Amino acid sequence: MARRKPSPPPRAIGVPGDVRLMNATAALLAALGVLALGVVAALWMARQPVFALRAIRVEGDVARNSAATIRAAAMPRLAGNFFSLDLKSAREAFESVPWVRHAVVQRIWPNRLAVRLEEHRAAALWATEEGEDKLVNSFGEVFDANPGDVEDDELPMLSGPDGSSARLLGLYKRLQPVVAPLQMGIAELDMSGRGSVSAELEGGAVIEIGRGSDDELVARLQRFVATLPQVIAQHQRPLVHADLRHNEGYAVRLKGVTTGAAAGGAGRK
Repeated sequence: MARRKPSPPPRAIGVPGDVRLMNATAALLAALGVLALGVVAALWMARQPVFALRAIRVEGDVARNSAATIRAAAMPRLAGNFFSLDLKSAREAFESVPWVRHAVVQRIWPNRLAVRLEEHRAAALWATEEGEDKLVNSFGEVFDANPGDVEDDELPMLSGPDGSSARLLGLYKRLQPVVAPLQMGIAELDMSGRGSVSAELEGGAVIEIGRGSDDELVARLQRFVATLPQVIAQHQRPLVHADLRHNEGYAVRLKGVTTGAAAGGAGRK
């Protein structure tokens, strides 16, 4: 009797391509439905009154403005609730308050804001072409605020091209000690459009320092201050004007006297 051959194993039958496509489409639609429901739920929650901003905690520098004043000034510019508030716009709203230099705004769950402020510290006045004085802070930045709010009556007046305030403030800090032996501080420091610097002392005398690097201007003024007392002692007259823009010296005008000290014939600086 012939031996019977074993039957081959059953062949796996694959799922048709259209069925797989239907299953994938159904899974995608289900995921999109869950996502849509999540978005709707999130939007519904975001609109609930519990998330409306209820309080703003103000920290940091509040010497120039009270916390209540800062809140009142910034609140009209805050739009949205805890979720929808744009933090960049909120920061700009607080930085628009006079005397506020920088603000950091954070959300505090579920309906509060925390704001940390840094105020400007006035270091000088800034003269504008329009005639409205502004202020310069300790970083050399020009900012808008009422100069009458400054208690210091001896702030120097700076003026110059746009963008020169930081350099002028730094230069003022270097030149002020140089003129100290004259018993007169610098009341005004000006830079022309061509970069020429002049200083007006507290007594009204004007010193044309000229152009150059800060180191060159400081050295030029130091040489002048070192010899000026001898010129004043010789003529017994107060200083009215000095021009340091000569290569080998300077020219001075004392009250009623015009003279020069080691002034060479070289061109002006």
